[in-house]
Formats: sequence, structure tokens, C-alpha cells
Amino acid sequence: MKRVHLISNPRNLSTALMYSFAQRLDTRVVDEPFYGHYLTQRPEVDHPGKEQILSSMDTNAQEVLDKVIFSDYDRSVLFIKNMAHHFVELDHQFIIQLTNLFLIRNPKQLISSIAQQIPTPTMDDIGCYQQYKLYQFLRDLRLPAVVLDSGELLKDPPGVLRKLCEKLDVPFEEQMLSWEAKPLPEDGIWAKYWYRNIHQSTGFSRQPTSSRPLPTHLEELYEAALPFYNKLYENTIQA
Repeated sequence: MKRVHLISNPRNLSTALMYSFAQRLDTRVVDEPFYGHYLTQRPEVDHPGKEQILSSMDTNAQEVLDKVIFSDYDRSVLFIKNMAHHFVELDHQFIIQLTNLFLIRNPKQLISSIAQQIPTPTMDDIGCYQQYKLYQFLRDLRLPAVVLDSGELLKDPPGVLRKLCEKLDVPFEEQMLSWEAKPLPEDGIWAKYWYRNIHQSTGFSRQPTSSRPLPTHLEELYEAALPFYNKLYENTIQA
């Protein structure tokens, strides 16, 4: 089967993209299967619903690989939504066996958004360097990797999704462009804390808050993240 592996930043369009793929007739979706593993490896991180997350999902990375990522499914496509910053103490060799899609976002918007939840985020929280490392790992092996910038996707969702499907070697389906304004059964248990906007949406749209200014104290993080973003952006699907 085709296993599409999304490697995204937080506070990006990753959940919207998961909802888009969930509309396909040939696809099952999985929401952040390494979240529990990440929280066990970063005990200092205090996320909403942390204890409930840890008690509701596998925290052993090998169990996640065996039971979720490489399990059998009743459809021909599996869409796995993963966060780059969840790759903590995680052997990333498994991604060689997947069709990898990197979802990136301008770090100025990304950092401004995540600062609403984490006032002083670090590079480990925003995932830009981890994305770059994983991308380079695949390129060094001469393996394909698709890059999609969320800003490009928002410019022309129909056109960019068609190009994305072509890159992933899956047929485009019109129903990917919209969904009902309600939760998905596949949502992680953390959805009630993070998915309010997506639960009210019916398609891809730019949030009014995406233009919020970058906090002054995070300019150094932005300057550090920008080169990694720029290197990936060179390879993005264009609107």
C-alpha cells in the first residue's frame, strides 16, 4: 500500500491536510502516532491533556511502528500525520520505507503562532532543523521527498493539491478540497485543545492571526530557523 508520511511543523496546516486526505475514498489517516513517545522523551514539556495522552496511546516507538505505521489497513493509501519535533530519540531509518512529504511554513508566522502556547519556544519546539535533517537524510540516499509550503497551498488549494497528488503518485479527488465542520473520528485525544479552528472550517483558508507580528524576544530564533526553511522552500511545490 501507499504510505504517505507527513513531516510537519506545529501550528501549520497539517491537520487541515489530514482532513483533506480523510475525504478520499481510498485513504485512512493517522493523527500524530509519536505524540506519546515525544512526551515521554521530553518530560519537561507541559502540553494540555498530557496525562490523558500518555494513558491513551502507545509510547513505545517500536510498538507504534509495528501496530500503526506498518500495520495492515483496509484501504490502499495510509496518510500518517507526524510532527518533526516528535522525532526525539527516534531511529528515523523507518522513513526510507515511506512516501515522505515535508510540510513547511515561514518561520516568522510559525514562531508567532506557537508563542501563543509556548512563550519562549526553542528550535526543538518548532521542528525546522529536524525537518531539514530528515530531508537531507533522504536526499543523501538519493530518495525522493516532496516539499509543500503551506503558504503556497493557500494561494491555490485546487491547483496545488493536484500537483501534490501527482508528486505522491495518487489520483487527485475533488472531495479533498472540502469537509464538514466537525471533528474526525481519527482525531487525536488532544483535538479538544488544539483543533478548534479546523473543527469550524470546511476547507483550506488563511487564518486572520497568520499576520500577527513576531515577538521581539524571538527574533534570534527566527534568524536561526530561516536558513533551514529557505533550503526546503527551494524545493516546494509552487502555486
